[in-house]
Amino acid sequence: MPNNLEKIGFNKWVQESVAIERLEQFDLARVVAVHKDSYTISNGDTYTQAELVGKLIFSASSPTDYPATGDWVLANFYDEDTFAIIQEVLPRKSLLKRKTPGKKIDFQLIAANVDVAFIVQSLNENFNIRRLERYLVMVNESNIQPIVLLSKSDLLPGEDITRRISEIQNTMPQLQVVSFSNENESSLNQIKEIMQPRLTYCLLGSSGVGKTTLINNLIGQSTYKTKTVSKKESKGRHATTYRQLIKLDSGAIVVDTPGMRELGNISVGNGLEETFSDIIAMSANCHFNDCTHVNEKGCAVLGAIEKGILPAERYQNYLKMTKESTYNEMSYLEKRKKDKQFGKLVKSVMKHKKSQR
Repeated sequence: MPNNLEKIGFNKWVQESVAIERLEQFDLARVVAVHKDSYTISNGDTYTQAELVGKLIFSASSPTDYPATGDWVLANFYDEDTFAIIQEVLPRKSLLKRKTPGKKIDFQLIAANVDVAFIVQSLNENFNIRRLERYLVMVNESNIQPIVLLSKSDLLPGEDITRRISEIQNTMPQLQVVSFSNENESSLNQIKEIMQPRLTYCLLGSSGVGKTTLINNLIGQSTYKTKTVSKKESKGRHATTYRQLIKLDSGAIVVDTPGMRELGNISVGNGLEETFSDIIAMSANCHFNDCTHVNEKGCAVLGAIEKGILPAERYQNYLKMTKESTYNEMSYLEKRKKDKQFGKLVKSVMKHKKSQR
């Protein structure tokens, strides 16, 4: 396999996921960016605008069937690699996704084949453990290693930073947390040391927490546009408008993502169990096997809250996300069922029209 593919994360796992005979027909590439009606893909040397082959479009039954930033694809390149047609999306090692913003119940793809997710929160007003738990559920559901980056460490004294890190690790002691500053470049070397060649890292977080500035600092120059944070509301504005895969000189690959204001989840049972493993462990000691942890006598979870072992806010967030995930999953399955029935109806009508000719 050409060395140029290693620049964009090619490894043994990718090699084993594609049949050799397929590589005789198509070229291997990686999705660098997803646009409204097209894609940017790379073979390691060039960046090429690409579109989907018709068969891939018509066979897709869910957003998860379409390419995401970070996907490996088989494609045909044309006109001296200035245009390409994506023929197939290869199996994924991981897929970060969330519920689409608003009332619509469907998946929105964030990034594929991610090894490590950097969850970025700033140490000022943006710091929110409940929001962090939401990100962790999404990341853990995808079986991706999470690392928390706390930006703007130059704004707080050391004891306040230590206190906030302790707030996280008191309930999630295994979680790696790094505080840093884009202004004075504190701990940037520590982040660089974490990032290994040929692994893919994804930056997740709200607008204005410093994700794009961090990428510029990792690159060593202001390549990507940033925007200031509103002083009145401490809210960021989108600097990144679409998800893009970026190669670093170190050999590591980073996916920058737009800030997320909504973070709904669909069918994230494994992510909830992993993120709230302390509550799951406590529930094993409940008096009733079918305990709902709401008002039953002998509930070990409620007992832990009364004793101050389990923060009530963490428990409430767990209940809220569990109900939300279950509701969204049921709504999504019902939508899929209706879509299939409509699809069968359309095929039946088309078949009937042909028979009348």
